Amino acid sequence: MAVEGRHEGEVAVVSVDQREGARHATAHLLALGHDTVWHVSGPDDWLEAEGRQEGWRAALAAAGREIPEVLAGDWTPRSGYRAGRVLAARVAEVTAVFVANDQMALGLLRAFSEAGVRVPEQVSVVGFDDIPEAAYFTPALTTVRQDFGEVGRLSIGLLLKQIESSGTSGYDHLIVPPRFVIRDSTGRARSALPY
Repeated sequence: MAVEGRHEGEVAVVSVDQREGARHATAHLLALGHDTVWHVSGPDDWLEAEGRQEGWRAALAAAGREIPEVLAGDWTPRSGYRAGRVLAARVAEVTAVFVANDQMALGLLRAFSEAGVRVPEQVSVVGFDDIPEAAYFTPALTTVRQDFGEVGRLSIGLLLKQIESSGTSGYDHLIVPPRFVIRDSTGRARSALPY
């Protein structure tokens, strides 16, 4: 059986590097001068959510930064909105948020807007997936793009290789690197801005 990004049994797997995408998103926010990065996660029973949380934690640990409590989401805008309300109430200490998918980021942005929290002037936000609408959020969302076209091409290639070799070609595991897309939802930390 194959699961996202992992082997279970003898199968060929093609997956996007979830951990690396999250690590890059978190490192980007730290490079902008944010002391730490909060995280709105996906559901605990999803490997994608686990990989993204691992990448976020690894980037913070590598930089020697505090790892804040995780706010649990369920991939929906509604759960992002709930997390956004919690974070908006703590805006004095929250300057950067990595959200595990763009749908939850949309809800978070709505909650911030309603609370008068300005993005990116007060809080920078990064999502994950680069859904087609991400460029049209207010503000346009910085996010991690998954190249599903490449995943499909590589998967077909592996399938054809298996067919041509009558299943004796081995069980490849190919990783597709994510691409980081910088838009308007991230900026320098308040503490890093000149006065």
